[in-house]
Amino acid sequence: MTVEEYQVGQLWKVPSIIRKIAPKGSLAIHEEAWNAYPYCKTVLTNPDYMKENFFVKIETIHLPDRGTTPNAHGLPPDELAKRDVVHINIADDNEFLHAGDIQPSTTPSTYVSAKTGRGPLSGSWRETVEPVMCAYKLVSVHFKWFGLQKMVESYTHTQYPRLFSKFHREVFCWMDNWHGLTMEDIRAIEAKAQKELEDQRKSGTEV
Repeated sequence: MTVEEYQVGQLWKVPSIIRKIAPKGSLAIHEEAWNAYPYCKTVLTNPDYMKENFFVKIETIHLPDRGTTPNAHGLPPDELAKRDVVHINIADDNEFLHAGDIQPSTTPSTYVSAKTGRGPLSGSWRETVEPVMCAYKLVSVHFKWFGLQKMVESYTHTQYPRLFSKFHREVFCWMDNWHGLTMEDIRAIEAKAQKELEDQRKSGTEV
């Protein structure tokens, strides 16, 4: 398990007026992450101010299929009824990404692995490519603040498809760096990729 603490402004841009009026501790985020592949979980909380009134939980299960498992996280019926399913095609440059996210070195639709010959991902690749794995991500957001709850929860949910798409495009196009490595080596590369994304947020890159 890893534990980190940072300010909301390090994750997403926060307007200056909000920073000025925000109570002490209200922008401090506590992150806990567990990596027990094929299952991973990250939980964000605000223990100093919102306490039990705020959390973001991201759970991931990796399965060797083409996104065909209807309830990969084993949700009960009441939670399934509230779930929105978002399909992310990492080869689609126009789906969730911003123009600045698209780099020639991390574009799956043109990338070819020198080690494995895999790629590019084009056309109906999700139905034909071998080998294949789907990362099922469950994002749960709770923000209890009168007048802001729906807006904040909706905004948070809209941000993650872009982050997931960008991150996994990079992982795929860095295949020659991780193919054949041990699980410990791969986890180190995953941590490096995640840190680079966080560094972009901390430096003010729009998210």
